[in-house]
Amino acid sequence: MKKINKSIIAVLTLAAVIITDGCTKRSDLVPEAPSKFTPDVTLTTPAAFKSAVEYMNQNERIEFFGDSAPMLTEDIFSDVAVEGTTDKTTPAQDLNVRITPTANLNSDDYNKIGRYWEIWWNGIHYANTVISRIDNVKWPTTAARNAILSAAYFHRALRYYRLCNEFGDVPCVLSEEQSVNVGYFSTQRAVILKQMKTDLEFATANLTDNVDKGEVTKGAAYHLLTKINLALGLFDDAITSASAIINGGTYKLMTNRFGIVASNAAHNVIWDLHRPENKSLGSNTEALYNVIDRETLEGATANGSQVMRNCVPMWHNGTILTPTNKKPGVVDAVTAEFPLTYYYGRGIGRVRGTPYSTQYIWTDATDLRHAPGNWVNMTDLVYNNSAIKTSDPTWYGKKLQQYTAATVASVFLNGPRDTIRAWFGWPHYKIFINPGGVDILNATSDKWWSPPRGTNTDWYVFRVAETYLLRAEAYMWKGQAAQAMADLNVVRARAQAQLLTDASKVTMSTVLDERARELFFEEPRHAELARIAFIYAQTGIPSYTGKVYNTVTFSTSNFFYDRVIEKNDFYNRGVVTNSGNTFTISPYHVLWPIPQSEINLNINGHINQNKGYAGSETNIPALDHIVQ
Repeated sequence: MKKINKSIIAVLTLAAVIITDGCTKRSDLVPEAPSKFTPDVTLTTPAAFKSAVEYMNQNERIEFFGDSAPMLTEDIFSDVAVEGTTDKTTPAQDLNVRITPTANLNSDDYNKIGRYWEIWWNGIHYANTVISRIDNVKWPTTAARNAILSAAYFHRALRYYRLCNEFGDVPCVLSEEQSVNVGYFSTQRAVILKQMKTDLEFATANLTDNVDKGEVTKGAAYHLLTKINLALGLFDDAITSASAIINGGTYKLMTNRFGIVASNAAHNVIWDLHRPENKSLGSNTEALYNVIDRETLEGATANGSQVMRNCVPMWHNGTILTPTNKKPGVVDAVTAEFPLTYYYGRGIGRVRGTPYSTQYIWTDATDLRHAPGNWVNMTDLVYNNSAIKTSDPTWYGKKLQQYTAATVASVFLNGPRDTIRAWFGWPHYKIFINPGGVDILNATSDKWWSPPRGTNTDWYVFRVAETYLLRAEAYMWKGQAAQAMADLNVVRARAQAQLLTDASKVTMSTVLDERARELFFEEPRHAELARIAFIYAQTGIPSYTGKVYNTVTFSTSNFFYDRVIEKNDFYNRGVVTNSGNTFTISPYHVLWPIPQSEINLNINGHINQNKGYAGSETNIPALDHIVQ
């Protein structure tokens, strides 16, 4: 793997075209005036173009890393999680109140909707600069030129795919802008996605898989093309593009032990697959596209992944008492006889898994993804507070006792005071990110392991397991449940889950359940549910509940909302409260609000606001063609 050097001139070039600081007052759509580090001066060699593409790979990883990473926002607008913070009222919990075009949409303590808007447009600007200038240098071969162009097409398509499924109709910009533009118009989502499909078809013909880990592969382009084919309702095309990966011979699921702890019989292939050191191994045939984040690399994420901090319960906040209610039963002291903080990480419970994602979908005792050691339930932890050695010695070192609704109601006799933030299960194998991979107790020298909250790590963006699930979805749209079941069973077999045997019981819900099991903190759950909601509305195909949707009433009746209300017990009961917030969600949250600041700065054009949010009453028809 080649060293990523933050001093490469392409970084200065592209940063000069679009400054990435989220604190600026300008629009994320509008480029700054050129500086001396302009593309004319710096993008003058093939090597510089390659460095520019590598910088786009760095830009993509922002989604997964840092405290309150943007991916958290994708999860909490879905069926799999809610925002679990219980000591403030600002987080995105009462979505009907908190999510408006003028609200704070880019803060660790609120949400990262605005951060997504920012990073996707930055990435599009970067890609357009490379695309527009691709023929400004002499290339050694046509293949070398087309590979760089294809990688830029991939990055642009990835950003537009997400924008179109997070924000709907957005401006379509396909060329480098060298001066301020305040005349953008919204373009129909389908029009943009059709252009991205054309670009990706070029990319799949011109990329290769023989590249360094972290670079864009042919497999990654086919995978993204599959998602776009699905979004456009082109189900046969989606099957074809997914099959190019599955049947291509280069990629396959990892089904045997491999990597850093392969000889440790206490673990299994599911654990191996998600070790930081294993994700980008040359022998890992499942990874289609990773983002690379190592502390030893220049340009590494400023504060590590922080995924344990955000996704592990706040078990150490003093709310978990011993059954006899003597003292707080668990502490996060690293010097404790039972150092739970080293075993599991010091979490704060921002991503609070729902009962659906942490309990209801786990009905199979043989599934390795939910097996002891890979999955952690609160009853796997022990009472480790040394103070109870004398005051409550019966429970010291014993496993936490499961609370019941009755015991919680009775002065918290043997349950946690905070069951939202401090008590839920989690996929330990996926989010346990420790330095060195093996000796967790001697890893304190790592700056993001004191206390343990996650550290620098590579992360999967696309892998083959999802490719199978995408093809299964495409088969379901075509009514071919048996073929869908076969693809689902490939993923289930690797996890040693019981295989599905009755195709008549396989529905789109079955596919979504399997995605929830396999792709936690990998798939953008909100965007994928929105994409599926669009398909139901565009095709009129009845959902697995029998309900039929349409595009006219999309903002008030859609599959996204019905799925969340069906599965998410925080949103569907209407009585779950926290710090004065009630957990609420509405059908119009299928799309996020366009930040009002972007609309206000666009004085010579018209960017539509999504229906359901203030300002949408001034919408005009979105463009049905691309204007450049």
